[in-house]
Parts: sequence; structure tokens; C-alpha cells
Amino acid sequence: MNFQTLGDSDVEVSEVGFGAWVVGTDWWGDRTREDSVELIRHAIDEGITYFDTGDVYGHGDSEELLGEALEGYRDDVTVATKVGYDFYNNPQAGHGELPKEITGEWVRSATEKSLDRLDMEYVDVLQLHNANVEEVDEDVLEALDELKEEGLVGSIGWALGPSIGWLAEGDMAIEEEFDSVQLVWNLFEQEVGNHFLDTIERTGSSTSLIPRVPHSSGLLNEQVTPETGHDLDDHRGFRPDAWYETGWEKLEALRFLERDGERTMGQAAIAYLLSHDAVATVTPTFHTKEDITEWAAASEVPKLSEEEMARVADLYEDNFGIDRDDGMDELRSSVGGEDIRAAGIDKRATAGPRNSASSD
Repeated sequence: MNFQTLGDSDVEVSEVGFGAWVVGTDWWGDRTREDSVELIRHAIDEGITYFDTGDVYGHGDSEELLGEALEGYRDDVTVATKVGYDFYNNPQAGHGELPKEITGEWVRSATEKSLDRLDMEYVDVLQLHNANVEEVDEDVLEALDELKEEGLVGSIGWALGPSIGWLAEGDMAIEEEFDSVQLVWNLFEQEVGNHFLDTIERTGSSTSLIPRVPHSSGLLNEQVTPETGHDLDDHRGFRPDAWYETGWEKLEALRFLERDGERTMGQAAIAYLLSHDAVATVTPTFHTKEDITEWAAASEVPKLSEEEMARVADLYEDNFGIDRDDGMDELRSSVGGEDIRAAGIDKRATAGPRNSASSD
């Protein structure tokens, strides 16, 4: 396993991290508490030291479970959490987004509650969870700085939601030199990641990028196949047919990344992201121990060559030669789509109330 530091901080992360949204919630299928703890500890055995959770995941259950699993390992791991949702006073309606609460006072109180659940004296990374630009005012920025000064937080990040707040938020985080920005980014969804690479270059910011969903929800690691389709027992079972069909066609166009057995497609999807200098760590969605063993090794497989990167870019530019979209080509922004249009990104701003989207 290779390691990187986040932004200008001294917080070190393994190049492959563990997204703890899969434990303490039922978003990715049910598993027992014992199974979840075993999964986390297997990740440690495979060299993973970066663990990313959030207070809203399972309404605190993910944090509690992670804290339990990491007991005795605290000095050897890097822990991140997220704050910004008021699940304390609002019931969860399915996977719908809860009301957000992002003020200086809330950030502090929510962080303290997260530390209690984690049973830790500090977190290495504190991220604002799906915050919108207008919500992150001077009081919020001051609260974040104070938490760092007091040693309760090692570094500051901003986790972006693809249908909640995206381009303007990431740009603000980079311009304010947050240590990290977490985003959805993969071989099938490149535009926003590329946009933030441009922002980092333009501003000279030290912000690190943390991609999640590197396998496009199971397409790029071949856990979603023509055989599985809508039989999946999680949120992917509700995707439109076009998402499956276009994904399978795009996957075939990327077979050259397997490099004659040097790396699997699942590893190549992670290696593609790690081939960008600004990317510090990638957080896949692990389902099994076998996933962890295979994908943790992606840190050490060959990064993509310049020729491979250019070929990937050409394929994406041409939509992989496919003349239809995948039925999910909507992206809400914090300013009604103006930031999407200004960036020249071929997406549509989603209509409807802001809190109609899922939290991740």
C-alpha cells in the first residue's frame, strides 16, 4: 500500500480507503454487526488505513461500529467523518435526504457528538456533508478553524453530493484551500473530476481530491452484469435500463486497461484515478473481503500510461461511441445550473426541491 498526505496537512491516508457507508446502513445490503467489524479489520490486514464515515450513516450507527472495530488500532489509522444533517430531530424517509443544518454552532456540536460515538479524542478529517455554497459562511469557516486549533480535528474537507451541490461547492473548497474534496469520479463520469483538476491548476491550491464510486456502482468491477440486472437488492436495482446497457457497452471498450493480467478491471478503475497527482485516496464500496483484497492491491498495480490516459480521454469525449445517454444525465448545482453551464459541462440542472435527492 502506498500513502499520500491531504492538502497542506500532515494527515496521511492510504491510497485505497474504506468507505464506511457500507456498514451501519442498509444502503448496500444487510450484514450483521459482526460481519461489519470483520470486514473493517480485514481492510486493516490488507494495508488500508483510511476509514471514511459520516454521522448521518445509520444515524450514528456507522460511527459507533467503526469506533468499535478500530479499538486498539487508533494510532495506526486515519479516520474521517462528516457533519451537516439534522437526523436528531427528523425521521428518515427511505433514502431521501434529511434537512441540512450547517452553522458554526452545529458543526461544533455535531463533531463533539461524532467523537462520542467513535469513542475517539479527535478525527483526522472532518468533512462538511453536501453543504451548499451559501451555507458555508464565515461562522462555519471559523468553527472549522477552531476545531483544528483545539486538536479535535486534524484536517478539513468538503464531501460533495452529485445531485445536491457540486461544482460551485468544490470550487469554493479548493479556493479556500480545504485539505480535501470528496466527489463521485470514475471512468464513466469524468467531467466534474476534470473540472476540479483545472480549478486546482488555476488557483495553485494544495487541495487533495478523494474520489468515491470508482467502479460506477458496480459496472466497472463487473458486479453489475447483464445477468444480475435489476435483481440487485439495493438502490442499483432501481436504475433505468439504459444505465445497465450503456455501462456494459462502455466496459467492453475499456478492456485494454486490464493489461494482459497485470491488473483487473476493478483495479484499473482505481489506478486510473490514482494516476492523477491531485488524488490522495480512492474509497471504493466494498461488499466482501475478496473486494478488499483485490482493490487494496490497486495501489501497487501499474498506474495508467500516458497513452492509456489519452485513449481513455478520447473514448470519453466520444461517449465511447454510444449515441444515447444512460438515463441518469442530470446534475443539480447550487446555483440553478449556472455553474454547470459556465463550466461547459454537458449536464442538466435537476428541477425540483433541493432536499429531494439522496444524501450520497
